[in-house]
Amino acid sequence: MLRSCLMGALVSLASVTGSSFAHAGPVFDEVVSTGKLVCLVSPSAPGFSVPDSSGVFQGFNADFCRMAAAAILGDANKADIRGVGFSDSLKNLVSRQAHMASRSITETGTRSADPGLSFVATTFYDGQGFMVPKALGVKSAKELKGATICAEDGSTTLLNIADWFASEGIEYKIENIADKTARLQAFYAGKCDAYASDMTALAADRQLAKNPNDYELLPEVISAEPLTLVTQPDETLGKAVRWAFEVMLNADELGVNSTNIDATIADLDKQPKAVQRLFAKDGATADMAAKMKLPTDWAYQVIKQVGSYGEVFDRHLGPSTPFGLTRDGSQNASVKNGGLMYAYPIR
Repeated sequence: MLRSCLMGALVSLASVTGSSFAHAGPVFDEVVSTGKLVCLVSPSAPGFSVPDSSGVFQGFNADFCRMAAAAILGDANKADIRGVGFSDSLKNLVSRQAHMASRSITETGTRSADPGLSFVATTFYDGQGFMVPKALGVKSAKELKGATICAEDGSTTLLNIADWFASEGIEYKIENIADKTARLQAFYAGKCDAYASDMTALAADRQLAKNPNDYELLPEVISAEPLTLVTQPDETLGKAVRWAFEVMLNADELGVNSTNIDATIADLDKQPKAVQRLFAKDGATADMAAKMKLPTDWAYQVIKQVGSYGEVFDRHLGPSTPFGLTRDGSQNASVKNGGLMYAYPIR
């Protein structure tokens, strides 16, 4: 009778938590045992991921690879960041040749349903648009009747284009090119009238033109594109990556960043309770560390080595960069400021 009651309680709890009580973590364990986290980014996306003079990838997306390495291994430099094409990045994850990807991948229902992929945290809310040569004289996507559009094979771009042009009753042609370098070359050589991609990707790709000022982005945003970190389907790894990102969001809302974190910790007993829970040795993140197999100071390492969310955003995409983006009034602002970046409670 006792056994049947106990089993019934376990089944009941499992139904509530959605857990099978299996702590899946072989991929996480591989990261720890090898001492490196293989993370995929776009091979050439200014502001998001581009190799510097030493061949090391820098950018908004590349820093989330470092975030994960800082949280799991205590060292952001242990992120093995590799530039690969879009389709290959998904294939490499499914075939277990990489641990995660941070390369502007839109989470969709069919992708999320793939047993070989796990979407864990949306780092940027974007939307699809169009870039055109100024010489074309087009000021709206609704003027692209009969236009040839360069787009990426295997992405959500093609479906979005088909849906939008059908709804507008506009005829168009597609130049479907998988390789990004070839796709941009075709567009800048005049083989396409317009280039379609996420708005932030367009802003980045515009910087790759010989004369960026010869091109402009049209005002229409024709889709919702939640750009999300993707890992192999490993519960332990997914939780580590997701909550490392939440640490960055919480730090952003609390005004803690890589430059003031040491001073903050030195005076921790005078800080708000939320800051203490985030960084105290006996705080919430320390309790989480024991449960998620992370270093005790994982939250500190994420902020010290990488920064808060706003810090990373401004570093690569903000007002002082060629992109000149601001979070104020955008979807990527904190929910407290009218955006969609909602910091989950760490307590």
